[in-house]
Amino acid sequence: MELADRYRIPHSQLMGAGSGRWSALDRAKAMAFAAYRRQLCESCGTRAQEWEQDRFAYVAETHRCPGCELVEMEQDQVPRGPDGRGVKIGLRPRAE
Repeated sequence: MELADRYRIPHSQLMGAGSGRWSALDRAKAMAFAAYRRQLCESCGTRAQEWEQDRFAYVAETHRCPGCELVEMEQDQVPRGPDGRGVKIGLRPRAE
């Protein structure tokens, strides 16, 4: 469903069937997936229901992303105040 949502196509079309029209089943799947995604915490991606069922449903783990590290280092170079407002730092592949 995530791919169908991303590409805005019916699930049946993604799976290689259908005419490209949204069937009742496709619409039901899309609505259920949207409802599921609304339940996810924007920060950690878990659902409250998971924690209610098991307070220890997850364990924290640490990892370092070199890309995020580079973005944060570059962000440190952006001036504070009016000159730095709205500045976004992104990554692109290095030109060959």
